[in-house]
Amino acid sequence: MQAWRMVKEKHAATAFSGEGAYRSGGRWNSVGIRVVYASATQSLAALENLVHLNPKIAFRYAAFRIEFDAVLLEQFPADILPANWTEEPPPPSTQAIGDRWVREARSAVLGLPSIVVRGETNYLFNPAHPDFRQISLGPPEPFAFDPRLLA
Repeated sequence: MQAWRMVKEKHAATAFSGEGAYRSGGRWNSVGIRVVYASATQSLAALENLVHLNPKIAFRYAAFRIEFDAVLLEQFPADILPANWTEEPPPPSTQAIGDRWVREARSAVLGLPSIVVRGETNYLFNPAHPDFRQISLGPPEPFAFDPRLLA
């Protein structure tokens, strides 16, 4: 299986530490919980970043290809997502899903639905999970948004 992680170039060296999510929290984790967000495709990773650019500024980005064995993945059942899972800002009910998954150390990778592109998958990676070492992290590749997306 593969996934893509996209970060601002200045954060490439720490892209898999979980530091950003630890400091800011996100849809699937609370502040203080280390996870790494990624997407099933490079294009979805780009859209997931683009939706958070406010104002839309052309930062320099790095994209990482991630490869992992399917046995490392737990897919969260979409039919038991809380009714408010798409709300902004992310509700505590969705953060509790990722927080519990990290605390219980059930798998190295958790598959969750994307809000940005319905029917596609985002992944949470647990950098503290013992099986995280089995995941292949590619080198950073330069990535730039087409300027028309930022206009």
